This record gives sequence, structure tokens and C-alpha cells, in this order.
Amino acid sequence: MAAGNFPPALPFSPRKIAVLHAKAVGDFIVILPALNAIKRTYPDAELILLAKPWVKEFLAGRPSIVDRVLGIPLLAGVNDPVESKGQVLDTDSCAYPLEVDRFCQAMQGEKLDVVIHMQGDGKSVNPFINKFGASLTAGMCNPPAESLDRSIPYVHYQSEILRNLEVAALIGAHTTSTGFEPRIEVTESDEQKAEPVRQLIKGKPYVVIHPGADDLRRVWPAASFAGIANYLTEKGYEVVVTGTPKEEERVANVLEAMNYAAIPCTDLGLGGLSALLQQSVLVVSNDTGPLHLARAVGARTVGIYWAPNVLNWGPLSRDRHRIAISWQLECPQCGIRPVSPWPFQPQKADCSHPYSFVESVPVAEVLALAAELLPSH
Repeated sequence: MAAGNFPPALPFSPRKIAVLHAKAVGDFIVILPALNAIKRTYPDAELILLAKPWVKEFLAGRPSIVDRVLGIPLLAGVNDPVESKGQVLDTDSCAYPLEVDRFCQAMQGEKLDVVIHMQGDGKSVNPFINKFGASLTAGMCNPPAESLDRSIPYVHYQSEILRNLEVAALIGAHTTSTGFEPRIEVTESDEQKAEPVRQLIKGKPYVVIHPGADDLRRVWPAASFAGIANYLTEKGYEVVVTGTPKEEERVANVLEAMNYAAIPCTDLGLGGLSALLQQSVLVVSNDTGPLHLARAVGARTVGIYWAPNVLNWGPLSRDRHRIAISWQLECPQCGIRPVSPWPFQPQKADCSHPYSFVESVPVAEVLALAAELLPSH
């Protein structure tokens, strides 16, 4: 599609539209406005999400514009962690694994009208979706990726929400009338899962602190989170420190560094966490999935970001959200500065230090931002 041209409507009325997006929680949250735009434009079409298995579990029994979720088999560069190491399948020299080939055949049997992807530059994804036999393909495409019927280039530094809305517009979706902020509805089942923690909170106003993240370079120090927690406790708030089961050590480190008791919570699952976040007075978190989930359920948030990541993952509005930004671009240990901030870590042979790039964000700055959002009580 030529730059500046308004995307044409589809030349047919689609019966089935499949969207491929098989990544993590935060990545899923930021495609929601795009999915909403597609469904509102084509309400009679079945909207099928091709995703990781956890998405099907999370959406089960939850109001959603997605009609069906299909889990896709592991494929390098699509939904397999090796994509982060640049190990993708060379489709010119070898066939897909049997399980992947069978999935492609199943997709051909679906007789999809449209298949669209919302992840990456297309090198691995485009050959995959081109095997589905859809009437029309759309997504992102940078050379030398296989071409699609409609595409835009993948440019790394862009708001992920706006990027995905641009992709949805490729198939004529009306993206200006559906809202830009992701929304997830909390269900009664979610509330029930959060009830054990609510009983510990005993009706007090509470703040959720989430000190974990998949990448150490996005992790604010435990002592800094403890400083926030101490202040909030002194102000009369209960503090709940959340994490995934694999983040139990990070949660424990915050609790150990605090001067007061707090409630640890690492076993709620996404549904229970959604309910817990929604009813909080504030969420303070690293740039990670639960922060995006908090925004989607309507919580007030203070997010701690590495400067370049704000462009992609920062909130689009500031009515309920604040951002604390680290401008650290050089390695905190050896001082090597990358040629460009992306990839995230300095890419020189003599620098592979696993250091946080956000540790220099001052506690006082985060406290000031939190004070702007906290209700008076």
C-alpha cells in the first residue's frame, strides 16, 4: 500500500478473518483496539485469533470480540522463544515440521477470507500465513520477507497500539471510531479468584506493586520498590506485591527490603490478577505485561520505563497514567554506548553485562508521580 493512501475496503464481505498474534501478555493487550476495530467494521465475520494456548484460557467465559481462539504449534520466529536469537526457519531449504504442516492444512480447510498478522517484520510470519490459502493476506513486511497482498513496513520505534491499528486499517477496518485504549472486562470468575487476597486486605484501600519483568534490563531495584511501599504503608494503604510464580524471588526481595509487612501474591493467574488490579487505588510496576493489563482494566498506573521503550509501550493518555523514564543509554558497568538503542542491549563483544537500564530512576520521582494519582483519604 502506498504511503498516505487510505486503505481500501475489502472487495468482498468476509465470513472468516484470522489474526495471528502469538506473543506475551503485554503484546496481546496492545492488539485489542485493532481487534475491536476489525470486529466493528465486519460484525458478521467470524474473528479467529491464532495465538498461544494461554489466550484461549484467559478469554474463555469473558466478554470478547474474538469469536474463536486457535493455538498454533511452536515455530521459530513466530511463537517460539528462539525468535529472540534470530533463529528462524529457512523455508527455502527445508520443510515445516509435521505438526506445523498439519496446522497449515487445517487452516486451508477453514477457507479463510482474510488472514492478518500483527507481529514483526514478516520474515518468519509471512511464509507461514501464506500457506493458509486465504483469499487475502495482510500485515507487516520488510525485505526480504515474502510479500503479502496488503502490507506496511515494520519500523521498530512506533506505538504498538497505533502500529496494530494501522495493520487493521489495511483491510479497511475503521480505526478512528473504536477507541485507542485497550479494554478488558473483569468477570465474576476473576473476582472469585481474587477473593483470597481480598480477605487479607480486609477492605482497606490498597496499592499493587509489581517488581518483576522477563528482562532484567527493565527491572527497577527491589530496594526502590520497597521505598515506594514503605511510603504508601505510612500513608495508610495496604500494599500487595505481585509476581508470576517464577518471580517469587523478586517479590521476596521487596518484602525483605521493606520496613513494614505487605501481602505477597504470586498465584492468582491472569484472571484473578485482573480483578485485583482493577480495584486497586494505584499500580506501580516495571514495563511488563501486568502493567498493560492494569491499564486495560481501568486502574491508575505509574510505569517505570527505559526511554526508548516508552515510544512503543508507553500509555497513549495521561489522565490515569504516569511514566517514570530512565534516560540511561550506556551500559551501567562498562559505559559502552550502543550505536542505536535497539536491540536493547549494547551489541559489542566485550559488553554483555546483565544490568538494569532503569535502576537510576529516583524513588522521589516515582513517589511524586504516584501522589498525582492517589485519591485523598
